Amino acid sequence: MSKKVLIPIGDASEVLDTYYPLFRFEEEGYRSVVAGPQARLYHLVLHEIPPDSSIPWDITQERPGYHLRAEIAFKEVRPEDYAALFLSGGRAPEYLRDDEDLLRITRHFFDAGKPVASVCHGIEILTAAGVIQGRRVTTVAKCARDAAQGGARYVNEPVVVDGNLVSARTWHDTAPFLREFMKLMRR
Repeated sequence: MSKKVLIPIGDASEVLDTYYPLFRFEEEGYRSVVAGPQARLYHLVLHEIPPDSSIPWDITQERPGYHLRAEIAFKEVRPEDYAALFLSGGRAPEYLRDDEDLLRITRHFFDAGKPVASVCHGIEILTAAGVIQGRRVTTVAKCARDAAQGGARYVNEPVVVDGNLVSARTWHDTAPFLREFMKLMRR
């Protein structure tokens, strides 16, 4: 089996959702391959509800984060060359879910039963690909409707494993999320 993990990103992918797994996979001996709508540099963001109660926010505040280069465009990805798929959150999935090449890639991983991880807004890509019907998933609470629209059953838990899919709410759940995903990848 391939020792490569595909990490699709776009502008406004969440920094921690993306970089932590990228490095974790490499620690485990996998090659993290970052893909995007085009092979170019992307602007990542920090998403967090500010902890300062004197500045109330009822939605996630977005701030500029690090940058990350996609080495390959979605249209050039041969999904059969990859062992697993990791879908980051942030705002990027709102527009990435309309990319037919990414949806084709995503469906391949489910059809082949390969490990797939989704955190936060990554669920929007899974819903658009039509691959979570009948599954039990978690995501950030404001995306619970996206999960339901995809035919999944949303639960508010840090991490959910359902077959080849591991889902998490946000980057706050990264340690248990990646622990479960790595178990799945080692099978």
